[in-house]
Amino acid sequence: MGRQVAIASAGFSEHASKRSDVNMAELVSEAIEDCLKNAPGVEFDDIDAFVNGNMPAFEGSNMPELWMTDWMGARNKPLLRVTTGGTTGGTVAIAGYYTVAAGLPKVDTVLAIAFEQQSQGNTSVGLASVAYGEISILNTMGIPYDQLSRLLSAGAAIGVAAYQATNYMRKTKTTEEDLARVVVQNRQNAAKTWWTHLKMPNLTVEEVLDTPYISFPLRYGMVCPASDGACAMLFTTEEKAKDMCEIPVYVNGVASVANETAVLGYDGSGTGQIDPSDQIGAMKSSELAYYQAGISFPRKEIDYAEVYSPFPNQELMWVEKLGLFEETTAPKMYETGVTALKGELPINCSGGVNATNAIGASAMERPAEAALQIMGKADNQVPKTVHTSIGHGWGGSLNLCTLMVMSDEPRRKWRR
Repeated sequence: MGRQVAIASAGFSEHASKRSDVNMAELVSEAIEDCLKNAPGVEFDDIDAFVNGNMPAFEGSNMPELWMTDWMGARNKPLLRVTTGGTTGGTVAIAGYYTVAAGLPKVDTVLAIAFEQQSQGNTSVGLASVAYGEISILNTMGIPYDQLSRLLSAGAAIGVAAYQATNYMRKTKTTEEDLARVVVQNRQNAAKTWWTHLKMPNLTVEEVLDTPYISFPLRYGMVCPASDGACAMLFTTEEKAKDMCEIPVYVNGVASVANETAVLGYDGSGTGQIDPSDQIGAMKSSELAYYQAGISFPRKEIDYAEVYSPFPNQELMWVEKLGLFEETTAPKMYETGVTALKGELPINCSGGVNATNAIGASAMERPAEAALQIMGKADNQVPKTVHTSIGHGWGGSLNLCTLMVMSDEPRRKWRR
């Protein structure tokens, strides 16, 4: 079961399409500095171990932790590196949690850092390297190249997201206006958050719908940017957290679930051949994390949610699959203001991934912002008191989800 773990602080670097003013190590250092600024009593000597992660194939810089050790303050201390695709940040956060929960000798406080400087490389080439590896494996198993070509026609992130969007829209009768409304809410929220990338305080639904299609039904104005940025979170024990911050955020449940083997699937039946809007991984991860946290009615018991949604159809889908709203009802919730800053259940008041996407960091920024909402320290702070929040991550092709459930009370209830 392990010991109760708490988040004492979280911090960010400034995000932009190209942070040419800093190198990767300096980018990471910005987030760490901001994180420790929010926990003024904590020094580097108080940190016992480190967890970090990014997508090294995207920048073409392998094992960057080896040359940024001093910038993280990790010299001569335990350092774990994690990479799990789009969920890297969420996995880094969960690894930080487990490093504290494990009760390892002399390891009570862990600094988790996730980052990406996409302007230093080529994301498409990085993604292709994954696909090429799977092609070679599947071909040796007897699957011909013409069949593999059809499997690859999903078209990377935007392609599979478009398949996902059309399937979701068909089942729920969601319109393009519904998608644009999600984008507007996110970009306007991002304008109130200092570290975000796309800040569009006056964006309208009409302006989003006036942009060209990339892959129907997703338009240019609907998709996330490619960002440079970093995020850091400080995990520690329940006892030490009380000395480090005014309002500790207790981690009451974590989960990481995949419902496919890979992009193509080792049996040749991957994302290109299933309904990509089913999202069993999201439902199973929420089931597991809520079970740990003792949450039976997420709509009533959760006050705030950060979900990983580079594309607006995903945000509508996630809030349903995570049990926050009934199936097919999410578009109405956005239309009526339920998910707005002052709504009944605010969603992505940071602007979410749709406004800022430093891939390796994005899935950590969700629980980080959700934790700051509980602390009352978020830039775009909701007016009501947030007692319980969630931070969700998405990655792989469409198959992997991470989830962290947090609260202002140590309410971890392992049911027997």
